[in-house]
This record gives sequence, structure tokens and C-alpha cells, in this order.
Amino acid sequence: MKPEFDVIIVGSGPAGTSAAYPLVKAGLRVLMVDAQADTGSATLPTRPFLSARVNDEHQWKWMIGENFHALHQLDAVSPKLKTPTHAHVFEGFSARNRIETDNFIGIGSLATGGLSNAWGCGVATLGASDFAGLPIEYSEMQASYETVTRRIGISGRIDDDLSSYFGLDEWSQPPLPLDTLHQRLLDQYTRRRSAFPDLGFRLGRSRVAVLSQPLDERKACDLSGNCLWGCQNQALYSASQELQKLKQYPGFQHVQDFLVEDLQKLDGAWAITDHRSARRFCGTRLLLAAGTLATTRLALKGLNHSAAIPLLSSPTAAFLLWQPKMLGTPRVPTFGLGQLSFALALTASTTAFGSTFSTTGLPMTEFVSRIPISKRYSIELLKNLLSACLVGNIFLPGHLSNNTAVLRPDGSLRINGQVHPELPGLMKAAEATLRRIYWKMGALLMPMSFTIGRPGADIHFAGTLPMHSTPRIGQTDRFGEVAGLGGVHIVDGACLPSLTEKSHTLTLMANADRIARSLATTIGNKKA
Repeated sequence: MKPEFDVIIVGSGPAGTSAAYPLVKAGLRVLMVDAQADTGSATLPTRPFLSARVNDEHQWKWMIGENFHALHQLDAVSPKLKTPTHAHVFEGFSARNRIETDNFIGIGSLATGGLSNAWGCGVATLGASDFAGLPIEYSEMQASYETVTRRIGISGRIDDDLSSYFGLDEWSQPPLPLDTLHQRLLDQYTRRRSAFPDLGFRLGRSRVAVLSQPLDERKACDLSGNCLWGCQNQALYSASQELQKLKQYPGFQHVQDFLVEDLQKLDGAWAITDHRSARRFCGTRLLLAAGTLATTRLALKGLNHSAAIPLLSSPTAAFLLWQPKMLGTPRVPTFGLGQLSFALALTASTTAFGSTFSTTGLPMTEFVSRIPISKRYSIELLKNLLSACLVGNIFLPGHLSNNTAVLRPDGSLRINGQVHPELPGLMKAAEATLRRIYWKMGALLMPMSFTIGRPGADIHFAGTLPMHSTPRIGQTDRFGEVAGLGGVHIVDGACLPSLTEKSHTLTLMANADRIARSLATTIGNKKA
């Protein structure tokens, strides 16, 4: 069968779109497939969150959903999973990809744009040491970091204690304004700055894939507080925003409602098949960017590899901070994602990362259920306290997870979630240290609020088929090519060899860009 395309990309999330650009710019024929049909645009709130809560008589449609989506998701680990405007993002992923879990929260997306439709927008670069042992020129990663950063728009550029940690300021927009609570926290940190290095703690502005200045047709963040529900300005980056740009290239084609169930080698090319529609496409190279879990199943099935493999995730916890001196602070519109971030050295080899968020834009139900008193009194308490509170999270490196994934005889992927024996002690130490540190800044880490997530709750998955200098079956080479499946490349988190505490989305995008640049040259030379 003669290949219809030079490259087929499975998935249109951050990795898939980042891989597509170098290929289409090189004039190659590129097909991108998605599993979900076009669902149309969700109805987003049009007023600032606080105004809508008072004045919008139809707010229940985007807060609860016309089919009561939020009420059916009360046990979900993240408020994102309860939001009706994001229901389509997560719908049907595990069932259609045949992913089963035990003590693990397996989340992915079939939607155009993938999980970037509903992410926290946190971004960071990794240092050269994080790629040690791989035959990758770090200068190539730096070039790809810059390319991706300038394309998607990142804010947070400021000279602070996390500038070198994030490594993004050279290519970024200025930071978004802080709300009153975060500004006071930062002021307190600055005044007492000399005390914090001894505690291994650094605080600074969050670096986020959110516009503080307009970029192309996207508008800057207007501080409406609707980040959880959907941004009308498109200030929050989503890979779905890339499709219109990619479609301007004559060699690019996008097909929706195509669930890849099989990879098949035919006459030196790769074919993908959707059994429901009996459609098939054929390409010289195949790039898997379906998200770590779906990509892992497809690769293992293609290899007929049934041995258990590691799956990295970042252990996480959430907590509530109360600033007593800010009691009575009026609630005002503000940015709803991370405003301040921290890095905390727990041991000589383990650093934790986290951010704090405004409680504006979060429904009170997110807090009522976590307070160990009756709902009636919880509501009364929170009505007085919540405007003086911030929500925080913390992530630890992936080596502290101990998950496994295995392809079962029936073709499904079974994931078992476990944690490293050191994790409970490290989380306990992190809680105690953060309580001391925030108290120095005038904030109380509320008793009983520090809640450790189950394995997978972070939705940071990686490392199932890691890049290796001399890959064996179950690994990939420095260009993500799967050992034993020549011509099949993994460009999403599945090929990352490690998972640090930092947000990993920008790294998988840069790595996909790097791999695609090399492929564009290789394929172009063969066609010449």
C-alpha cells in the first residue's frame, strides 16, 4: 500500500500539535487524527465570575450542567472533572482506550486539544542535568523550548527567586497582577527573605501559559476569575487553538471521530485503523501523541509486549492557607490559576514544587466537603473565612511513585498504583515545613487540610517507554522511535525518561518539537 501521508500524528494535544509544526513547515503531508467527534463550543460564562454568581439567572447551566454533570461527579479528585464546560474533555477516555486501573486515577482525553483544554497552565524548563545519559544536545532542547514558548505565550517574566528554576523569562511576557492576599504573602516573604534559604524554600511568581498581553487573535487575561469554567478571551493556552493555524498549511489534514485501535505494518509503511468505521490511513512515519496512557497501550500492543513496565506520576497533595490579618477582605475578580509558586528542598536529592491559588472562582462545595463538621456549619464558617484563604498544591518527583502498567491478553492496559516507601515520610516533612514557613509569612496552614492525593491524581504521567541511549524492547531512542517498531515514534510523556516535580507539559512539547525537526530533515532528504 502506498502511503497517503508522510507522517500520521495520533492525538492533537500539546505534543501532537508541537510535532506538527516543523513537519508541515517542511512541506510534508501530515495527517492528525482525534478520537472525539466535533462537539461544538461549550457555553462559557460571559461575565466575571463574581458578577455572574450574583446576576446570571442561567449560571446553573455552566456550574451544574443541564444534565447535572457536576452532581454526578461529586467524588472527582479535581474541580476540573466536575465542570460541565469541560465534560467533553474527559468523556469516555478510559473505556474507549480500554484502560483499567487499580488504586490509580487514570485520566486522559479524546478531545481535540487533549487535556490542555482543562489544565493548570503551569510551565517550566528542565536543566541539562535532567537529560544526562541521553545522547541529546541540550542546545536542541533549549531551541525547542524557545520556539514553543514564543508560540503559545507564557507570562511571569520577572527577576525573582524562581527565575533560574523556571528558566523561561527570556521568552516570556510580564506577570499577571497578584490579588491582595498573594501580594501580602509575597511582601512578607520579601521582608523575611534571609530566613528562608536555611529552610530550603524559594518563592516567586508562577510562570503560566496564560497571556498578559495579546498574541495573534488571542486576548490578554482580563482577571474575570473564570479560569476553571472557560476563558472567553482564549488567554489560557489550549492546543485546540492551534488547529486553525495548522490547517493553513496545504499538506495538513485533520480527521476527527477516528479512534486508533491497531497499528499495522504494510509494505514498509504504517497503517492505523478505526474498527467502528472500518477507515484506514497509511503513512511512512507514525507519531503517537495520544497521551501517556493511550500511547502506552498502543505501543505495547504493537510490540505484543506483555511484561509489566513502570509508569511515573508525581505524588501530590493540596492544602488550605488562612491569612488571619486579611479576614474580611472583599472578594474581587482575579486570576484563577497559580499566582505564586515555591520550590522546597526536602532532601539533598528531592525537591518539591507547588503553587497557590485564589479561592475566587471555585465553588464553595470544593471546601465544604473537606471540613470535618456538618455542612450547615461548614458553610457558615467558610462564608467568613474563605475570602482570607488561598488554596495550595505540592508535587514531588516521579521516582517517588511506584506504579506499573501491563498489557493484558485481551489487549486492555491494566495500571496498578503504588507509592515509594519514602513518600509518606517526605509528605509529612513537607507539611510540617510548609506550616512553619507560611506561619513566618502570616498564613496558617489549616489543620487537617493537607490532603495527599491518590496515585495518578496529579495527572502528570510519563516514562512508560523512556528514551534511552541504547534502547531495548519497551524503550525508545533519542528521537522517540520505539525499539522493535521502526518508523513509530512516541512524542508525548510516555517517552520522557524521568518526571521531576516541575510541570512537565512544556518539556514534552519541546521534546516533540525537537523530534519532529529531526524527522522533517530525515524525510525531506529521502524525498529529495
